[in-house]
Amino acid sequence: MMPESFNASVFLVDRQVEAGRGDHVAVTGPAGAPSSLTYAQLAARVAELAAGLRELGVRPEERVLLVMSDRPETVVTILAVMRMGAVAVPVSTMYNGAELAALFRDARGRVVVATSEFAPAVREALRTAPDVTTLVMTDSAEADPAGPDPGVRVRRWAEVLEAGRGAVAAHGPGAAAAYDSWRDSPALWLYTSGTTGAPKAAMHRHGAIRDVCETYGDQVLGIRPGDRCFSVARLFFAYGLGNSLFFPLAAGATAILDPARPTPAGVIARVAVDRPTLFFAGPTFYAALLALGAPDDAFRSVRLAVSAGEALPAEIYRRFTERFGVDIIDGLGSTEALHIFISNRPGQVRQGSSGTVVPGYEARLLDDLGAPVPDGQPGHLYVRGDSIATGYWCRTAATRQVFQGEWLRTGDTYTRDPDGFYRCLGRSNDLIKAGGIWVSPMEVEARLLEHTSVGECAVVAYIDPDGLEKPVACVVPAAGSAVDAAELVAFCRDGLASFKRPREVLIVDELPKTATGKIQRVVVRQLAADLLGKRQASA
Repeated sequence: MMPESFNASVFLVDRQVEAGRGDHVAVTGPAGAPSSLTYAQLAARVAELAAGLRELGVRPEERVLLVMSDRPETVVTILAVMRMGAVAVPVSTMYNGAELAALFRDARGRVVVATSEFAPAVREALRTAPDVTTLVMTDSAEADPAGPDPGVRVRRWAEVLEAGRGAVAAHGPGAAAAYDSWRDSPALWLYTSGTTGAPKAAMHRHGAIRDVCETYGDQVLGIRPGDRCFSVARLFFAYGLGNSLFFPLAAGATAILDPARPTPAGVIARVAVDRPTLFFAGPTFYAALLALGAPDDAFRSVRLAVSAGEALPAEIYRRFTERFGVDIIDGLGSTEALHIFISNRPGQVRQGSSGTVVPGYEARLLDDLGAPVPDGQPGHLYVRGDSIATGYWCRTAATRQVFQGEWLRTGDTYTRDPDGFYRCLGRSNDLIKAGGIWVSPMEVEARLLEHTSVGECAVVAYIDPDGLEKPVACVVPAAGSAVDAAELVAFCRDGLASFKRPREVLIVDELPKTATGKIQRVVVRQLAADLLGKRQASA
């Protein structure tokens, strides 16, 4: 028996039109811009672009990479790719050309869709990404973002859309029909450093999208058609993708999109004009909003705020809720699980905890030998649920390490209170989560070691006074060299995505090591904390 047909794009958009909500605004861009789309308009645009992608030669289950800011065209593109049976791969817009090229080569996609602000990085990436044959640009301002490479053809997003309209006119509505995908058909890849370092693609099914909407979206957020969602996390994050696409569209609500790089002042301005009812950010951004000096009624339209990406310190929760009068529900999710699987609930927040297990998921804590640990004792967190990815693309060893039967090893160390609330103790390995984004210490160390003044280095996590995790570099100068801390930070920013840069560079005489010569990272973390603590005390 063939599996039952299910297409996530149809579930998110066509279903709302069929339910009579075609005139309701689905997505909107900055206030005053002619970029809002009703559900009926969105459904038509998605179907036309899907047909246009077919005309372009995109095939079912083929990867289509997106380097796009948050705008209605991005939502249309993700949905159109899934509608025609291909695999949408939104990638970080924070990456430089070399980092994008590595992802392009890994995904082996032939088509890249980009917005014009990322044209320089895309241009650089295409020089060393031989599988890419077509670049689709959403903005006509860039003459030829592919550069001198004759092997890459450039198409305009509007041209692809028009080709889809032409196909429908010539061949009838069947040209824009949704592909006969199944719940287990591939729909989406999301790149993550996750629990094992190097970026790799977590592969998600069409059915997983409905799963997160029916679990976290319905049963925790309680999202409804009258809600307006605004997310600081961008669409290329699993967190942002749920906030700005899956949850609002599945509920018939409205997603507020902003292509600009999020800043506290910019976000406050958007909230004042667009009046969201649901607001999503991470702890680092909530701390920045508190530091901004925004008016106490800045979030008067917001009925609920959500935090994820890293544990929300109790002090930030207390200060934000007392000042702005808006409750924050903190939760734990992962790219591999597609969204949040442990969360506090509206009106039922336990400060300093990640909350309780979201309906539809199970969690357990195990020791190093795989045995369950009692309540109150630390253990490695495992979770299972229908939204878990099928694995990592072409990463067999990492897949076997992280995806263990029905269970996902999250890489986090937690304790569980007797009444079911989970508390984060940190990562089970050395990866750093800065501002909700994974940073591999080895990658930053490799960049630092390219500088002639660096002899040895170790990058570790430092918990700042607000309880937030930041990457810090401890550097041993090369013989005869002097280290300039500011210069090294700038050096990292130039060679890596900005979020990976160390926030501080500490100069040390030597790094603590084991008898076999391995760096003792636990000792380095304590050394960094001591040095920064003394610096703050004397400031």
